[in-house]
Amino acid sequence: MSDGARELRFAFKRIERELPHRLASWMRWLRYPQSRWVRLPAGIVLIFGGIFAILPFLGVWMLPLGLMLIAADVPFLQRPMARLTMWGADYLDRYRARRAKR
Repeated sequence: MSDGARELRFAFKRIERELPHRLASWMRWLRYPQSRWVRLPAGIVLIFGGIFAILPFLGVWMLPLGLMLIAADVPFLQRPMARLTMWGADYLDRYRARRAKR
């Protein structure tokens, strides 16, 4: 396993800890190699939905999630997406800590 794939796997696991159990198990299933034929179209749909963030329910949150799903199969996207995800998770942790102090 390459370093980028290992980092992306760790990023996925960190996100799964934040999600409700049902959503986390769905994301875990999407990471299986057999789920590639679902993962790629889902990633493309999420990216496409992220582009139309002005519409209700669709939003910018869809873009990084779609890129992460595609990155599972595209090696040159693995390390950048893993680092972006870890940065976002760290930012969320800092934000929560600041809110807790209030």
